[in-house]
Amino acid sequence: MSRIPKILRQPRPNVRTISCYGVELPKRVVANPNRINLASKYFLEDLPEAITPATRLHNILENLDQGRPLSGQALMYLKQNGYSALQQLEQGETTFEEFRKNAAEEQFLRGYAVEAERQKQEGERSQRIEEDKAREAILKAKYERDRQREEEARRKRESDPKFIAKIKNQQLRMRYGLDQFIEKQIFPRLMEILHRLDGGNRLSDQDILWLTTEGKDYYTEILQAAFHEREAEFYTTEYNLTSEPWNAVNASGHYRKCNQAKKAHELLTSIPAERQKAPKLNSAIYTTHGGVMRDLNRYNDALKYGSQAHALTPKDFRPCTLLGAVNIEMGNYLAGLEWYEKAKERGASERSIDYDLRGILLRADKAKREELKAVLLREDSERYKWVRYL
Repeated sequence: MSRIPKILRQPRPNVRTISCYGVELPKRVVANPNRINLASKYFLEDLPEAITPATRLHNILENLDQGRPLSGQALMYLKQNGYSALQQLEQGETTFEEFRKNAAEEQFLRGYAVEAERQKQEGERSQRIEEDKAREAILKAKYERDRQREEEARRKRESDPKFIAKIKNQQLRMRYGLDQFIEKQIFPRLMEILHRLDGGNRLSDQDILWLTTEGKDYYTEILQAAFHEREAEFYTTEYNLTSEPWNAVNASGHYRKCNQAKKAHELLTSIPAERQKAPKLNSAIYTTHGGVMRDLNRYNDALKYGSQAHALTPKDFRPCTLLGAVNIEMGNYLAGLEWYEKAKERGASERSIDYDLRGILLRADKAKREELKAVLLREDSERYKWVRYL
């Protein structure tokens, strides 16, 4: 027969739910009121392990409820885990009323401890939040100070005349395709030339000589085009002031070299017929105009102007060179080479002819390039051996 008073085995009244001080129990545990009532009877309903089947504490409660004596290990478990009231009751050291008082006190203390721990953790969490906010505010303030210092340093740097000059020089070099490293001994002369050209001034003969010799590595296509454009503008202005046709011819030659063939065509077309009577001048106008037509891919007009120039000055190699280039670009390779041969007989150098041919080959599509290379090698494999490496 059980040694636990009968009244103690009855569930305490008004016990409806299990709060366990903030611990949510599994639904499968709460669903059985018998387990809840058993834990409540011993003032342990706040503990999940008192309600969960197969746990040590729940097994002890069932043994007590069935009047089975507890082992020494079970009694030690109750003592070590703070269930002294239950342990003393089981051993007959207290009365039932004393047990109720002691168990209720233990339950209260457990709840107090849980709440204290919760408040402690909440306080620690709040403290961490405040510390994080403080650190964030410090970092934000530091970032703002650093940003202001950098901004102040940038404004100071950008207002420095040396810095301004450096940036302007960089921009100037970029405009003329000179963003690479420039040797120290070259830099002053090169920058002087760039500033002069960018200011709308012409380059001197000494400047061009220097650019084509010592400074040739920095004589970029953009810089060359700028030089020719400046020269074209100068000679156009001279022509408008003087009406001298030679100025129009010179301007047109420079316009061609900066890819402005349309301006050259307009300028040459504007020369009055009465000012084109001298054969040498007229031949130069026709030759230059023929070159312009070649640039505009108007090959028939180019051939017409070249032929008219050759008729006026049959001993001048320039019309022959024009006719040679136009014929080759039209696919008349043998006729073109004959005209180049005539140009050579009249004073054109092999180097200038090869320069012309090299330009034609580089501008041609792959099929025409291979076709022209084959023609040149058949014509004279030794003379034109350079085309193999083009």
